[in-house]
Amino acid sequence: MRLRRAHCTTTELRAWTALTGPQMHHLVRQLWEIAPDTGRGRPWALPFADRVLLIVLAYRTNLTMQQLGTLFGVSHAAAHRVVALR
Repeated sequence: MRLRRAHCTTTELRAWTALTGPQMHHLVRQLWEIAPDTGRGRPWALPFADRVLLIVLAYRTNLTMQQLGTLFGVSHAAAHRVVALR
């Protein structure tokens, strides 16, 4: 299973994060304004919106990095880098 922000229905997003679609979109926009991807260095394994979703899920559900990595289809190390960077 690969969880992606673009493929989540409103019901799934609400169940996982307790945020509505517009709230999640607003959060992604605000975070992008604070720290946008500059395009330098090695590209991320996940798009920006998916990284935000991963961080929200990490704090909301308290899943392990191994579980988050499996859920998003990345390694546990990649999931940890996303959460550690915040």
